[in-house]
Amino acid sequence: MSKRTIYTLLIAICIIGFWLFENFYTPATYSSDKEGDGNPIIDQDWLPSSTYGAIAKHEYFMLSYSEPHEQAEWVVYPLKREHLTDDDRRRPYFIEDPEIKSKSADWRNYKGSGYDRGHLVPAGDRRFSEQAYNETFYTSNISPQDRDFNAGVWNRLEQQVRYWCKRYGDLVIITGGVLENNLEEIGEEDVDVPEVFYKIIYRETKNGIETISFLIPNKESNAPLQNFAVTVDEIEKQTGIDFFYKQPKDWQAKMESKSKVSNWRF
Repeated sequence: MSKRTIYTLLIAICIIGFWLFENFYTPATYSSDKEGDGNPIIDQDWLPSSTYGAIAKHEYFMLSYSEPHEQAEWVVYPLKREHLTDDDRRRPYFIEDPEIKSKSADWRNYKGSGYDRGHLVPAGDRRFSEQAYNETFYTSNISPQDRDFNAGVWNRLEQQVRYWCKRYGDLVIITGGVLENNLEEIGEEDVDVPEVFYKIIYRETKNGIETISFLIPNKESNAPLQNFAVTVDEIEKQTGIDFFYKQPKDWQAKMESKSKVSNWRF
């Protein structure tokens, strides 16, 4: 066999090996490393309703998965001042969520789609622990986002949330895409592309719970974040999710119908 033939075979083997790695390799599940403060408790009385009952609980966030849309209808997580670090973390692989019985969508659905694998729980909020950071790369925590939106207005809102955490202290964030019928779909598993994303932030004050909520179309905008502030009632109307359904009805009627951006410094 000539050297030229050998080189050609080696190149072919390398190409095939790379293709197999790229398309079929999935690393092991991220196991708990017992770093950080571990499994911070989200008070069950403040969890949103779950449309399909597919709730997954990880060490540092929880979610409700929508199999028909192949993504979370909501994720909820606490953000504390001590979570806000600039620690450098090695970016891991996106892998399927072992807590989703129906299996969360494979990351390869996004390849060539033109959409980003947009984090719902931002990796930047979870740099304080390797485990916390890696968990944000479960595919149950991603949703198709316009690239300019992901890097632009959505990123601005994520940074604003970190600012509020530094200023006011502990927050709880609930976020996701507005999942509905007849959305654009990508990949072999038909991952739906939300046209709008929402985010609800709340904190405890001496006067009770203070909330602020946003609905932002899945496209870039230079408009001030305040322009996207809405009531929780409006998000419930668009998503069909009851966000504080375990709270007293009179409390819900009062809190979910108001949007006081003046109580949150921009």
